[in-house]
Amino acid sequence: MLRWMCGHTRKDRLRNEVIRQKVGVAPIEDKMQESRLRWFGHVHRRPSDAPVRRLEGWGEESEKRGRGRPKQTWIRVIRTDMRLLGLDESMALERAKWRAHIYVDD
Repeated sequence: MLRWMCGHTRKDRLRNEVIRQKVGVAPIEDKMQESRLRWFGHVHRRPSDAPVRRLEGWGEESEKRGRGRPKQTWIRVIRTDMRLLGLDESMALERAKWRAHIYVDD
């Protein structure tokens, strides 16, 4: 879509980063991380007896599993995202500050 907006084709052999920089769009990975952390903040601010909080630790229980790499759980991905940005779970309780920390410019 961005290539088409700029008038380039794949034959021009321009990297996606160059096109995103030209259009002024943030990398999709950063926007996905922002979206995950925004949802985490929303869930974390809910009361502990809310239905959405019941599934917070889901998938963490140790059950017999097959060989290979362990499955990536949602909460592990969130913890990795928070560690990369230097955030703490307690910060999510203050909505305005949380949004300011996780916001990614377009």
